[in-house]
Formats: sequence, structure tokens, C-alpha cells
Amino acid sequence: MRQVVITGIGVVTSVGNTKDEFWHCLVEGESGVGNIEQFDTEKLNIKVGAEVKNFHGSDHFSKSQYSLLDRFSQFAVVAAREAVSDSGVTISDEISLKTAVIIGTGAGGQNTQDDNYRKIYSEGTRRLHPFTIPRLMINSAVSHVTMDLGIRGPAYAIASACASGSHAIGQALNLIRSGVTEIALTGGTEACITFGTMKGWEALRVMAPDTCNPFSADRRGMVLGEGAAMFVLESLENAQARGAKIYAELAGVGMSADASNIVEPSVDGAARAINEALREAGLEPEDIDYVNAHGTATKLNDITETMALHKSLGESAKKVSVSSTKSMHGHALGAAGAIECAVTALAVFYGIVPPTINFTEPDKECDLDYTPNTARKTKIRAAISNSFAFGGLNAVLALRKVKKGSKNNIN
Repeated sequence: MRQVVITGIGVVTSVGNTKDEFWHCLVEGESGVGNIEQFDTEKLNIKVGAEVKNFHGSDHFSKSQYSLLDRFSQFAVVAAREAVSDSGVTISDEISLKTAVIIGTGAGGQNTQDDNYRKIYSEGTRRLHPFTIPRLMINSAVSHVTMDLGIRGPAYAIASACASGSHAIGQALNLIRSGVTEIALTGGTEACITFGTMKGWEALRVMAPDTCNPFSADRRGMVLGEGAAMFVLESLENAQARGAKIYAELAGVGMSADASNIVEPSVDGAARAINEALREAGLEPEDIDYVNAHGTATKLNDITETMALHKSLGESAKKVSVSSTKSMHGHALGAAGAIECAVTALAVFYGIVPPTINFTEPDKECDLDYTPNTARKTKIRAAISNSFAFGGLNAVLALRKVKKGSKNNIN
């Protein structure tokens, strides 16, 4: 079975619109959470979010192209461009036929949806933009990435709520392993900070009114985020042959369904996904030096995830560095798993564990090392990134360091 590696990363997030800016902000513990500025929040109870800042679609697209793209598609295309540039790969006509595009999103074109509902129901508009449907459809981001970069291989969207990005990356991994494609451009994108979406999340009563502080006793809930992360995946042999920079090996993916509750997480389901990721990657619990936690800062998730890590990692759970970077970039829903995979790959590459910021007093039921408030430089041989979605759909990605010129990756 072919080893698959990450050779390109592109991001658009609330803490940076490029990979380097993103990583700098995470290591420094800078927060992307603030008052929502995209629309009037007077009628909202929750007025904070982790918005992408200083991003203007008109800076990245021609006028005719811009009119066709919802915000979530804009994020995906810009992140995809950076990932391809970062990888140094050339997508020739021949290569384009063997390159896949797999992108996860939880909700698709919510800005388009929200704008049109307002025009129809509030303003009484009788005619909408002719490209309303192409803008809001779930696969819009995938389609625009293929057209922008000239990619003609397998391409489709994945929708599994908060696990969408991780599921998409796992699918891309398996396409390369199986030989269906040589290269994959994959990740997740979301732009859900709209008035209607915020009202929906308010109704669930899981949103914090101020900040995000996972695993702390005084946590009050999640903060909605937005953005995208995209990756170039290819076989280790291909990457080494062209002298590519390798961030990490994408060594395994574990997937499971809780089959129990539409909103409450399951210890068993989460632990099974972690165990499967380790098994597929050929890793033992003691090999894991870092866990990028799902860590939403909701009362139930943080306790459930802590229990799942104890169940899956055993005694090693107490020794591993854990952090929830949602404390900085918010919960980007369908893009969350991809953004956090980017965090994990960069953590492995640089040997730095980013912190869980805003950490105060630990919850008595959250008893692991959550890397409070300050980044930690350490050797990271292997790591996992957890994504546990509403609907009980779980995806865990296992990454490990690749030693140059060697296939022995755990040392």
C-alpha cells in the first residue's frame, strides 16, 4: 500500500489568510474571535464569531468569475491555489486527468441562501440572480476549484457536518492508495456566519457569548468560525522523486458512526474512530505525541472526548499533549477537520504543539494535558486530529513525521 504525504497546504481562516500567517498566529496564541462585522447583529443574542478578516473576493477573482462564487467557494479556490503553489506541483494536461478534488462542507452556499431568503421574504423580491442555484449548491466549491486549476480527475463533495473536511481528506487518501489517482487536492470549506445560520445555532443553546475556552471548568460553549484549508496529497515516492517538501505522512483515517443520538456525542463511537486510525496507520497509542482535539468547548463534547482519549490511548493518554485550536480559529463546521489537519501537519513538521488559549481552571472531568495558553516545542513523531460531528459521524486522521530518505517514520 502506497504511503501518502502532504506536500502543499493552503488556508483561509480567522487567524490568517495564508499558511504562514495562520501558523504564526496559532503558535503565538492569537485569537480570531471577535464581534461579527459582516452584518447587523442587533437581533442576535450571540454577537461574536471567528470571521475571516481582510478577505475580499474581488481581490482574487475577475468580475465575471466573482459573480458566480459564494463566499465558501471563494475560500476554497484561494486556499487551493496556495496549496498547489506551496507544493510546487505542476498540473499538466496529463496529470490533471489523474488528479482528484475532494472537498468537505457542512452547508454549502449559506451566504447566497441567506441573502435570497431576505430578498424573497422580507423585501418581496420576485426575481433572483440567475446563478443562485449554482452558487449555493454543495458541490459548487469543488466545481470551481476544478475549473480554476484545470483539474479533470475524480471530483466530488462530502457533507458530514463537522467531520466533512476530515472525511474528504480520508477519501482522497484512499484514492491515492488504491491507485485511482496520483495526486489529490482535498480539504474543507465553510462560510456559515450569516444571520439565519446564527439564529439556528442560537436555538441549540451551545454558543458562547464571549470567547471559546475548551476543557476549562467555566467554558460556555462554542464560537462559530469560517474558512477553508486545502492540501496537495501525493505518494511518498512521487514527492521524493521531484524533491518536494513533505510536511507529514497522512498515515491513516478512522471512521465510525455512533448510531445513537443526533446531537449527543458517544465515547464509544469516538474511541472506535481513534482506534481505527491508529490501526490503519500501524501506530500504537504510545507513538502519539500530539492530539488536535475536536474540543468545541461545549459541556458535553469536552468530557466525552476526554473519556474517548482515555479509552483509546490507555495509559498513554496522560502523557500526550492535547490542544483545541478552536479556541483561536473557532468552530468552522465542515471546514473544521481540514483546518485542524493543517494545524496537525504543521505541528508535526515544526515540532511545536499550539496551545489551547483562554484556558483557566480545568474541568474536574477533563484531566489531560491540554497545552494551556502557551505553545510547546517538542518532538512529534505522530499525531491524530479528531472530528466528531452532529449525527454521530466521526473521522480521525493519523499523521506522522517522514524522515528524509527513509521509510521508517517513527523514530
